[in-house]
Amino acid sequence: MSKKEKLIAKTQKLLVDLHQELVRYELVVWTSGNVSQRMKFDDGSPDLFAIKPSGVRYEDLTAESMVICDLDGNLVQGDLSPSSDTAAHAYVYKNMPEVNGVVHTHSNYACAWAAIGKEIPCILTAIADEFGGPIPVGPFAIIGDDSIGRGIVQTLSGHRSRAILMQNHGVFAIGPDATAAVKAAVMCEDNAKSAFIALQLGTPIPIPQAAIESLFNRYQSVYGK
Repeated sequence: MSKKEKLIAKTQKLLVDLHQELVRYELVVWTSGNVSQRMKFDDGSPDLFAIKPSGVRYEDLTAESMVICDLDGNLVQGDLSPSSDTAAHAYVYKNMPEVNGVVHTHSNYACAWAAIGKEIPCILTAIADEFGGPIPVGPFAIIGDDSIGRGIVQTLSGHRSRAILMQNHGVFAIGPDATAAVKAAVMCEDNAKSAFIALQLGTPIPIPQAAIESLFNRYQSVYGK
């Protein structure tokens, strides 16, 4: 097996495990949602990414079922159809070279914020730590082409947040790899729930911008290192 083939196989196995994390944290139901990871090869061949196939239940996912696509969203390896969100993932990878992992979920509390088109405010230190400010809302976009990807890139370019609420849809999260993107999706839902509960109790106390900067910088450069 070549180095390229080994990397593809390793990535496919990783994605099976990461998709189970979406189930574990109750971020998806039935066959909705997906995780992908970009692969860069030492031989200079074009980048590819692995992604969940369309319409396959999580308990039925195997490494071999993960399909491989190019950055135009074309299937290059696999017997199943790629996720309906493949074009969005491909557009992100093509236009955000620092991103190597993309996750999409329909988690309940984050979707509620998306349904009313409101960003999740930065009212908890956990939000400041992970996202460096509010979790933004992206534009409404139809599923199936790269419209969602365009909205993600447009909204997150120059933004510190690794998650976005696509209006009337759900969460997309990005990261330097798929594991980091899954973490961002988990944290997005956890904070969406806390922010919702806080609003039922009263008016949340905003965190001063200077404190947000300090929290974000510490968490990103010191915490866990």
